[in-house]
Amino acid sequence: MNTQTEPQQFSLGICMAGAVSAGAYTAGVMDYLLEALAAYEQKRGTPGYPSHKVVIPVIGGASAGGMTSIITAAAMQQGINPIDLPAKDLLAERPENILYHSWVDLTQEDMFAAMLETDDIKDGDVVSAFNCAFIDKVAERVITPHKPDSINWKERPGYLAEDLKLFTTLSNLQGYSYDVNFISADAAERRPYYMQLHNDYACFQLTWDQLAAAQPGWLPLNIKYRENTQIAIEAAMATGAFPVGLKARTVTRPAAIVNDNRLFDKKTREAIKIDCDPYQTLNIDGGMINNEPFDKIRGQLAALTGQSDPKAYENFATFKSTVLMIAPFPSEKPSVITMSAKLLHIIGLTLSAMISQMRSKPSEINDALNDNCAGQFLIDPSRTFIRDDGKTKVSVHGERAIACGALGGFSGFLNKEFRVHDYFLGRHNCKIFLRDYFTLPDGAKLANPIFNDGYAGITDDRYRSTVDKSWQIIPIVEDVNYNFPELKFSGGGDWPVQQPEAIDRFKGALAKRLQAIILNIVKFKPLLKFFLWLGVRVILRGIMAKTVLKVIKTELHTWHLMKKESE
Repeated sequence: MNTQTEPQQFSLGICMAGAVSAGAYTAGVMDYLLEALAAYEQKRGTPGYPSHKVVIPVIGGASAGGMTSIITAAAMQQGINPIDLPAKDLLAERPENILYHSWVDLTQEDMFAAMLETDDIKDGDVVSAFNCAFIDKVAERVITPHKPDSINWKERPGYLAEDLKLFTTLSNLQGYSYDVNFISADAAERRPYYMQLHNDYACFQLTWDQLAAAQPGWLPLNIKYRENTQIAIEAAMATGAFPVGLKARTVTRPAAIVNDNRLFDKKTREAIKIDCDPYQTLNIDGGMINNEPFDKIRGQLAALTGQSDPKAYENFATFKSTVLMIAPFPSEKPSVITMSAKLLHIIGLTLSAMISQMRSKPSEINDALNDNCAGQFLIDPSRTFIRDDGKTKVSVHGERAIACGALGGFSGFLNKEFRVHDYFLGRHNCKIFLRDYFTLPDGAKLANPIFNDGYAGITDDRYRSTVDKSWQIIPIVEDVNYNFPELKFSGGGDWPVQQPEAIDRFKGALAKRLQAIILNIVKFKPLLKFFLWLGVRVILRGIMAKTVLKVIKTELHTWHLMKKESE
């Protein structure tokens, strides 16, 4: 047994990928993960229970994942009540759980109607395809609660590191400029060649005392004392600012924090020094450039554990940490492109290539050659259920297993039932994952000092995978219901299917918003605007609305989320 005062510690870095409305799935995963960690921390080291400590020192994400990182910080300080079963009224609000309330409840059941409202559009001032006011409301509700004195503020849970770091990715439209010197025709003179870096990060360190300081490059964040909460709100909304669809956001940070951003290497920090304080950036979705920032999570873990060599952290026998990535939209192998030079085809391929290249991580190519990488794990959607004919069992893996995955992740805004389903699927997937797959082999358990010590004297199979008898990294210490909860959806069955008229009812609001966008996206002279209004109102808006609704229906049919017109 371990004779040291402090138990052996294993570090768990959480990376949350972009998800749009499928943030409901990520929220469900995080809800159960935090519940399991809290349960283990309470029992850890007592007779009959393992003793190794599992601690989260860093949480980061992009887009919806970055927003969930900030929400998780608020949940840790405000408290959170896990939700394992649906309410009697499936669509009832659940404010006792900040993750559920933020991603499933949002601000109302019918979110698409709110997103089609036109009060955000002014003459010559169109900021996004959809009305984004609901995002501001949710962010304010999470980070600056209206009645802070009524909250039973929590002490730091034992599974969170004292200096927990949080970050969101940002796509900085201004970018950080730096120059590369070249020798010009005049050999005595060097000419700068300017370049820009648009990959950015908003970095925080969660503090538990009012006057606690953060480490260099990390902005102290305390929800209770409202320290830097406005910057956290800005960062959360900025990382989720889906291009065109949702409003671009500004983030204002102290220059010292930006210049000392530790997610950049030392040479990059020296090259991109800024001299304006405070420093304001205009940003769109952080997932556009870095949608799965697991490389940055890994870097923080390496600095913490001293294991920067992949041979150490990718080996179950020696690793002291791992990255756990939550990805509602797991990547798939790209299909072979069509060798066509048609303009629209090339435009689509060009945009896709640009985004893929921006998101690529050459430094992680070595992991592609490793079939047994202990340094990183993935939770993604998986379900077996009955649908369509009411008899056939269907096993679905990846984005097709979630209801919020259609329409590029926007389908969850069409129907709250979609978000409810994905939240509970997230919890269910996390339960199975922690029990059976977030494990290490028996031989590695004996070789790894952390787990050999933590599991000393423990022979109980309850801590072993039901698949291959490997040992759980986070021991499951409570009785857990591993069945998918019974969800009674309005369309019948355990998969949320809606009627076509549920989409048809948006036609008027959609036509009105399309008209408002067309008439206000630029400033027109009064006479021209009158004739444009006449044409849009009489002809164009109806045609466009009908076309958009047809696209939505077709997509929902493809994802089995809508009954056929004749049904």
